[in-house]
Amino acid sequence: MIATQKLHEMGQSIWLDNITRALLSSRTLSRYIKDLSVTGLTSNPTIFDHAIRNSHDYDEPIARKSKAGQSGESLFFELALEDLQQAADLFRPIYDKTDGMDGWVSLEVAPLLAHDTARTLAAAKDLHARADRPNLFIKIPGTREGLLAVEEAIFAGVPVNVTLLFSRSQYVAAAEAYLRGIERRITAGLNPDVRSVASLFVSRWDVAVKKQAPAWLQDQLGIALAWHTFERYQQLLDSTPWQCIFSAGARPQRLLWASTGTKDPKASDLLYVNALATPGTINTMPEATLQALAAHGVIDGTVPALCHQGDEILSKFTKAGIDIDALADRLLREGVSSFTKSWIDLLESVAAKSSALTAA
Repeated sequence: MIATQKLHEMGQSIWLDNITRALLSSRTLSRYIKDLSVTGLTSNPTIFDHAIRNSHDYDEPIARKSKAGQSGESLFFELALEDLQQAADLFRPIYDKTDGMDGWVSLEVAPLLAHDTARTLAAAKDLHARADRPNLFIKIPGTREGLLAVEEAIFAGVPVNVTLLFSRSQYVAAAEAYLRGIERRITAGLNPDVRSVASLFVSRWDVAVKKQAPAWLQDQLGIALAWHTFERYQQLLDSTPWQCIFSAGARPQRLLWASTGTKDPKASDLLYVNALATPGTINTMPEATLQALAAHGVIDGTVPALCHQGDEILSKFTKAGIDIDALADRLLREGVSSFTKSWIDLLESVAAKSSALTAA
C-alpha cells in the first residue's frame, strides 16, 4: 500500500495545492483521485499566474473571451471558474459519499480586497453563485476585515476557506468568526450546515526565521506552531458553544495544513507531511510533494511524537529572541502582499496575452 493511501486511511485528507487546465485535460487530476487518494484541491493567485503565464492552454479561451469584450478580472474569473467547475465535478462523488466533509475545491477572492469587508463579501457571494457548485469554497484571508467578511459569508450560506492564517491566535479568530456566522443562522432559523476550513500556513515560519534561529532549531518552528494550534482546535471542538451548534446540525470547521512543501533543500522533501500526519485534518500539498509521498513516503499510521512538544519548542524560540506574535502578524501582512503581487502579475499576463492574441 502506497503512503498516500495509508495517510488517507489514517484519516487525513490529501488535497492538491495546484490547478491547471493541462492537469484536467490530461486526466492527471483524475489519476491522482483514483490512484493517490486525493480528495480535494486548492488554488490561489500565484498558482493561476504560473498556469496562464507558462503555458498556451489558456490562449484560445482568452482570445475568444477578449473578442467577446471581456477583460481584466472578469476574464480571469471566467477562466478560473471553468477550471474549478470541472475539478469540482471530478470531486463531486467524494463530496456526496462523505456527506460534504471532503471533495472540495477552492477559489480565492481578489487579494486587493483583503482589507475591504463589504467588497470581499460581495465578491464571495458573486463567485459562489457563478460557480454553481455545492463543493466550492471561497477563500477569504484572515485579516481583521477578512474575518468580518467570513462571518457574514457563513451567515449568507457561502462555504469559506479562511486562508493566510499563521498562528494559534489567528486560527482562533477565524474559528470564532465561523462560529458566530453559524450561531446567527441558527437564531434566524436557517440551516446551520455551512462548511468551512481554516488554513494554517506552516513552512513560511521556517523560511522567516532561517537566518535568526540557531542551527539546532532549524525547520522546527512551523511544525511546533501547527501542533500548538491543533491543541486549541481540539479544545474548541469539545467546548460548549461548538457542541451546541453541532447539536443543531452544524459541522466542524476543519483544520487544514497549508504551505507544506519543504523549502529547505537540506531537509526531507516530506518534512511537513510526516510531522503533521494527523487524523481529522487536511494537508493540501504541492504537486511535487504529493508525488514524493507516493514515490517514497512512509506512513506508519501513528501520530508523530512531535505533537506533544509544540509548546516546549516554541519556548525555545522565544528564548532565542523570536517574537512569535509579532512574526505571525508580519507573515500575514507579507502573505497578503505576496498574493496581491501575484494577482497584479496575473492580470498583466492575461492582458498581455489578450492583446497579442487579439492582434494576431
